Formats: sequence, C-alpha cells, structure tokens
Amino acid sequence: MSTQNTAPATAATAEASVTRIQQHRSYLMCRPEHFTVSYTINPWMEPANPTDTAKAVEQWQALYDTYIALGHDVQLIDPIDGLPDMVYTANGGFIIGGVAYGAKFRFQERVPEGPAFMEWFAANGFEVAEPAEVNEGEGDFLLVGDTILAGTGFRSTGDSHRELGEVFGKEVVSLNLVDPRFYHLDTAISVLDPVQGEGGVEKANIAYLPGAFDEESRRILEERYPDAILVADEDGAVFGLNSASDGLNVIISPRAKGFEAQLRERGYNPVLVDLSELLLGGGGIKCCTLELRR
Repeated sequence: MSTQNTAPATAATAEASVTRIQQHRSYLMCRPEHFTVSYTINPWMEPANPTDTAKAVEQWQALYDTYIALGHDVQLIDPIDGLPDMVYTANGGFIIGGVAYGAKFRFQERVPEGPAFMEWFAANGFEVAEPAEVNEGEGDFLLVGDTILAGTGFRSTGDSHRELGEVFGKEVVSLNLVDPRFYHLDTAISVLDPVQGEGGVEKANIAYLPGAFDEESRRILEERYPDAILVADEDGAVFGLNSASDGLNVIISPRAKGFEAQLRERGYNPVLVDLSELLLGGGGIKCCTLELRR
C-alpha cells in the first residue's frame, strides 16, 4: 500500500508558487564622477585606502544599464565637484505622490547635498517639503505598502519621523538601528513587494537583518512581517540588503550568496550587480537609487 506525503508546504515553498509581478519604477541616480573617500562618516570609509573613480563609474554604469534593460525610467542629477557622496541619491529625499520631503544631513560634509537635491526636485515638477529636522531621505525611510518604516539611531532623528508623518499623512513606524555598520535603514531592510494576501488584504514582503535592530524594533518587525526573509550577517555585511526590487527582479550584490538563494526560494529573480568600489564609501545598490513616486 503506497502512502502519499501530505505534509504542509513550507512558507518558502508556498511563496515560490506565487507569481511575482514586475512593477514599473522611476529612479533618480547620480554618476560618481567625483567619487572618492576623503573623510570618515561611517565604518566603511577609510581615507587611507585608495579608491578608483573610473571603476566606480564603470560599476555604477552597469547598475544604470540594468535598470534601463529592465524597462525602468532613470533620471540623472548632475554631480557636483566636492560632494563625492552625491552618488548615493537615496539619501537626497523621500518622495510619495509627487511630494518630495527634502534631506537635512547630519554631517557637515554632506550638508550641501540637501539644497542641491531640493532644487532638482522643484525643477522637475515635484512639490518640495523643506525639512526642519535632520533626516537622510530614503536611506532611513522605506515605503512598505501604505506604511513608512523609519530608521533612527545613527543619522535621521526621531523628530524627523514625526515631521515625515505630518508631510505625508501616513503611518510611520520607528525602528532603532544599533549596529554602526548598518547606519541607514536601507542597509538593514529590503522592501521586496506588496502582494495580495487572503481576502484581498495587502501583505508586504520584506527582508531584514535582525541583528541590526534593538529588541523592541525586532519585536515590531516580527509582529508586522511574520513571513519576512531573515538575512544572515554575512550577507548583510556585503550590503546584500541594500538592494532594489521591482516586485520580480531584485538587484543585489553578487557576494550575498545566501540572500540570493533565499530570494530564489520565494520566487524572485535575483539580478547581480557588483558595486564593490562604491561600498568603500559605505553605499550599495539602494544607496545609489532614489525612487521617484509621482
């Protein structure tokens, strides 16, 4: 008498059976023509280590070309000499519905970037909300469904979370970062896609690095996103979570092998782009990518 395996499918198996749908994206990027590491404002930056600007541009171009090949729109802001971190456009603001909440950088070296990005937003048809509080844009603010996850602990202040909620009228969930390697929220959480759950209720998919957060923040994430991908430290340490997703394709570091496998198990298509040179400045794929939501 034959028996049939009736064990329930694992969460990963069930997720893999879901049809992932690519969503069109519009991004803002900045060519790293002036990229170098001449100061230290995060643990990744070592001015004594030489940087190769030409290599940084070449790697950045590969990311740009990937977005274009996938059918996304990419706009460019002109790089400014003396602002080597301007390539990390995600830090330049946070945009929903054509409203751009500007950035107000913590470190003096990056302060001039704030007005430069706000000028670009205004010139390109966005309504600009000028910040009163210190914040570093989409580096610390991530839109997940209709909720904004907001990071604090190293760069953006808690008061910016209040200001953010006032600007957009959305729920803002504060999360506290505790590991200085992961000083922005977008280095510790990757937003993968919103998918339709049971009864038409939207359920968002995220991946995150538990060790980057304090105990209360981990509790919040576990409660809100019980099916999230939990990423290992070795993948976080190569900025594997600093990724960009269109709901199907997830652009990640080729060194994040474990995360790559986890994405495949859930039915995503990992696209590997190496930004190792830009990691010398403490930034990866998402850092170089600001989403423009009209």
